[in-house]
Parts: sequence; structure tokens; C-alpha cells
Amino acid sequence: MRCSTVRSGRALSALVMTVLAGGLTACGSGGSSSAAPPTASSAVSHPVPVSSGSPSPTGGPSGGQGPLAGKVIVVDPGHNGGNAAHPEEINRLVDIYNGKKPCNTTGTATNDDYSEHAFTWDVANRLAKILRAKGAKVVLTRHSDTGVGPCVDERARIGNRANADAVLAIHGDGAPAKGHGFHIIEPAKIKSGHNDSILAPSRRLGKDLRDAFHEGTGIPYSTYLGKDGIDVRGDLGGLNVSTRPAVFIEAGNMRNPGDAAKMKSAQGRQQMAEALANGFVKFLG
Repeated sequence: MRCSTVRSGRALSALVMTVLAGGLTACGSGGSSSAAPPTASSAVSHPVPVSSGSPSPTGGPSGGQGPLAGKVIVVDPGHNGGNAAHPEEINRLVDIYNGKKPCNTTGTATNDDYSEHAFTWDVANRLAKILRAKGAKVVLTRHSDTGVGPCVDERARIGNRANADAVLAIHGDGAPAKGHGFHIIEPAKIKSGHNDSILAPSRRLGKDLRDAFHEGTGIPYSTYLGKDGIDVRGDLGGLNVSTRPAVFIEAGNMRNPGDAAKMKSAQGRQQMAEALANGFVKFLG
């Protein structure tokens, strides 16, 4: 989920503007990162907002028969492919109830430039397919991997408008390479009291997703953040603005060679999606 310095000349000017605006330090789980940025698409399309009555960007039926029949799940693939080319948009500050944060960030990447936004988009679509097969209505917060945003507050409001039974934001971390493993981020209580009602169910959602992800993928708990695979934060707009049970997952450290290998593998991403689906069944069953 972290932002980073650029090795590639094609994104240098955009990143310099982003650094000057202070947006790149806002998305990491534990401070600054030196990860390379994702590659932005040359054809940027701006996403159409998803309303509570809309199908997800990948289409498909809204709900059916199965263990998740009648449930609404919002899946938020972190970042977007066009973010790096539009610093003026992603650096716009938005209100997250206890402060302001940049609209969005570019995300991180593996050492060989497999981008976080591409990783999250792939896992989210795999997960959506599995959840729909289990009867859920699934809404994704963005329609493609070539657009810009949406902003972090809008991503939360998509879940609010959908009256989601559960919300998951998918990310990959950009921590120092020696750290490895995954962790779930749960919402902290914020002074406004805005999110009081979701704290307990979000903790249950986080535990069920953590247990299922660990069992289904074999990826260990993070060695560098959180405790037993759980971290609690009050600085993330996607959690602060939510009025529905919501958590983030940092599915691995993209700067760690072992984690990166699993995240770059289609088989590894499928295992992640299947494991997360099992966590939703446990939470909503």
C-alpha cells in the first residue's frame, strides 16, 4: 500500500509533483518506503462512480443461491493504474473525520515492477467471481485498472451506499525487504464517534479473514507490523469514513522476494482469493 521513489523515467515528472504535494507518505502501513511505483497506463479512463444499485464493474448477477445468498460485499482494489500520471487529482485532500488525507496514492511495486494496483485488481476480480458463485452481490470500488481513484473517502462511501454486509480493501505493502508476511488492518475508534458501531463487527471480520487467509495460503503473519496478523489504525480514510464492517488486508510485502513471488503468481493470487472468500463465508454464515 505504500508509495515510492521512481526508477523509471516515464513516471519521473508525475512522481516529483506527487512528492512535493506530500501524497506518497500517506498510504504505507509503517512509514516511508523506497519501493518503485507502479506503471501507469498511457490511456487513462476515469472510473464511473458505483451506486448502491449498480452491479460491480465486472458485471454478473447480483446475488443468488449459496452460503452468501442475500449478502452484499464490497471489494476495494487498492490504488489505480492511472494514479501516477495524475498527481494533481490524487493529492487533493479529503476529509476522513479526524483529519485530511490525499485523495489516493500510486501504491508500491515489486523490485521488478509488478505494481500493487495490478495485483489488487487481479485478486479483487478473482474474489468477486468466487463470491458471486456463492450467492453474494459484489460491488467493486473501481471499474478498471487504467483509471484514477476514486478517493479514499468515496471508496468507503460506496460501501455505505450499498449497505454492505462487509467491506474489504485489498493492498500489498512496500516495507523494507527483510520484513515478510500479511496483516489485517482494523479500524480504530475515532473521536467523532462516527465509526463506533462498526468496531466490534470489523474485529470479527478481521479475525475471520485473517484465519482463513493464513490457513488457505500458508503465508505467515507479518513479521514487522501488528500482532498475530492484526493491526489497528485510525488514519485510513477507507476505514474512518465507513459505516459498514470494514477491514484492509496487506496481503504481503511486495519488496520481500518470497512474498513477491507468491503475489506475482497466478496460482498464488487464486489461493488468496479463495481463502478470502472462505473468510467471508465464516463471517457472514
